Amino acid sequence: MRNNQKSSAQKRPLTDNARSVALETLIKCESSGQYSNIALDNALKKSELSDSDKGLASALFYGVIERRITLDYYISKLSARPLCEIDERTRETVRLGLYQLIYLDRVPDHAAINETVALCTAKTKGFVNALLRSYTREKGTQKLALPDASEGVVRYLSVKYSVGERLAEKFVEIFGEERCESIFASLCDVAGTTLRTNTLKISRDELCEKLGAEKTRYSVTGVSTSGKVASLYGFDEGLFFVQDEASQICTAALGAKSGECVIDTCSCPGSKSFGAAIDMNNEGKVYSFDLHANKLSLVESSAKRLGIGIIETEERDGRKPREELLGKADRVLCDVPCSGFGVLGKKPELRYKDPAASAALPDIQLAILEASSNYVKNGGVLVYSTCTVLPEENEKNIERFLASHKEFELCGFEVGELDCPEGMITLLPDEHGTDGFFVAKMVKKNL
Repeated sequence: MRNNQKSSAQKRPLTDNARSVALETLIKCESSGQYSNIALDNALKKSELSDSDKGLASALFYGVIERRITLDYYISKLSARPLCEIDERTRETVRLGLYQLIYLDRVPDHAAINETVALCTAKTKGFVNALLRSYTREKGTQKLALPDASEGVVRYLSVKYSVGERLAEKFVEIFGEERCESIFASLCDVAGTTLRTNTLKISRDELCEKLGAEKTRYSVTGVSTSGKVASLYGFDEGLFFVQDEASQICTAALGAKSGECVIDTCSCPGSKSFGAAIDMNNEGKVYSFDLHANKLSLVESSAKRLGIGIIETEERDGRKPREELLGKADRVLCDVPCSGFGVLGKKPELRYKDPAASAALPDIQLAILEASSNYVKNGGVLVYSTCTVLPEENEKNIERFLASHKEFELCGFEVGELDCPEGMITLLPDEHGTDGFFVAKMVKKNL
């Protein structure tokens, strides 16, 4: 067995270019189940790629994962061999080539084909070359037409937008066919990077000018830009941190003020704690709790870069509150673990997750919310949020909580142009241009 493995490895291309790094990382993720971002980060660190080639490798890697169902549909139309009979390496290689032909306009077809075939073993070159060239001949023909929506909308949505059929079915159930397609289409748009301005050090206007960036639509501290974050002007100086506008809206709804006591019960990676501390002008106290101790060191290091000194981190299960803080917090943020179906554009693996696998989450979320509510003092604020769009994790959980906690009531809020008089909102990418996200703001009555 060892000799066979060695022989096989010797036949593989040894070049360390963007396509080979993307291919090897795709194969590793497929075989090991490793998280895509971790696998890619490790691969790029080990490579000797230039920054531009790292960008191409990342685009190819995430693109193939994001479009896998669509790519496999085309493979099934072009290959006489069933997909299940194509070995893993060859399958990933064909996906990589097709992705370039279909979605990367800046890569000429001949280059995409030749560079992909160069990654093949002698045994598979002919098959991969023939299949990719067949695509260039057949594209736009009836042979490669997508499934007809009139013959099954779930199948159509699944193939066109590369989402699992169970997830497509769930979204159609929630939003209806037309709105569901609008949401899926928006998830396929290439988004830039959203930053939160560290107004302890710089104004948003000045940061926009320095970065040549644009202001976000709702958040009064948000900036939209592009490029490698760590290379942007002001990163080392802590002038900003990465935070989607939806998350910034959530922090703004919390409304933290100077001198207050704020508790972020599920804080990692820490952006909402940072935002609250900045809103407090770095005066008061922010407790950043999280179940995962290994992630808290990143919160601490980022707070140091940002010049924030009021954050105290602690490993803690959100269902087990810290006794001496009960009834002491002015504001509590409960950003619970969720299914993540609002961030499909950023976490492509979630496109293929069955919503049924998240059935136990609402009860866990409610338990965290109920425990967290005990921190809130009379007249204090409690904010519940998720990065999903499933009602059972959002509105229904708030209904369950309020039904048994009469001391709390929903509280309307405004963030920039966004008006939420009912006290809760589901942000959607096609309507708001943000991640899919849910925010509910409640106040504890003075009974």
